[in-house]
This record gives sequence, C-alpha cells and structure tokens, in this order.
Amino acid sequence: MTTETLHIRRAVKGDADEIFALAREFGLTFRPEREAFDVALPQLLDNPDALLLAAVVDGRVHGYLLGFVHLTLFANGPVAWVEEAMVQSGARRQGIGRSLLVDFEEWARSRQAGYVAMATRRAPEFYRALGYEDSATFYRKVLR
Repeated sequence: MTTETLHIRRAVKGDADEIFALAREFGLTFRPEREAFDVALPQLLDNPDALLLAAVVDGRVHGYLLGFVHLTLFANGPVAWVEEAMVQSGARRQGIGRSLLVDFEEWARSRQAGYVAMATRRAPEFYRALGYEDSATFYRKVLR
C-alpha cells in the first residue's frame, strides 16, 4: 500500500459491514453485536459532536476512528476524545492509524477543542511518536 491509495473520509452507512468486522476485532471486554451496531451507527453518523472516520484503501475500509468533542468545565471549553481507533491487523504500520489521528485532530481543532485524549494500553510507542503523552490513569466500571 502506498499513501496515494489511502483515503481518509467520513464513514457512511455503506461501510457498516467492514467497520463492524473491525469493531469485532477491536472488542476485548465487550463482543460487538450486529443488532446494537446497526442501531448505533446511524445515530453516530448523524451526531454533530461525533466523527466516525474510515480509512479506505483500494475501495475497502482498513481502519476506522470514532471520536467526540464535548464541553468541559475544567478545560475552559471543548475537548476531544478518541473512543475507538482500529486498523486491520494485516494493514498496520503503513500510516493508516497516523492518518486517522491527524484527520481527527484537524476536526477537533476546527471545533476549538483544547486537546485530544484517549484511553488505551495498546501501542504506546505509536501514540508517543505522534506527540501524545501519558496523562492519567483510566478507571472503568462495567454496568452491564
């Protein structure tokens, strides 16, 4: 793959099958279910505070990123949060993840976000290479 064949764009409903397959690869604690996915996808696509990006190579989705911008009190305005970022296992280390994050950062800047954050234990070297730094411990309580 060359960077010329990579295209980052907003996801569309027609990407559902490929994004769902990637989400299933992503899931650790939760196993994505198609019915719930099909309910959530159109709502996310219509949410002005959400951005679902698709990384397309030769007409196929090889990665996606789902993120949000939301208001805060402590940061004097909006911040951006990457909820999910996934690149197909066979397509990693080819610039797809970097391109997804760069496009998300541009969108977050356009929404006046003060910063971009995410919670992950995966690929710390990748995020550090893009200028991200460890910031906090992540706590979670599963409700269902």
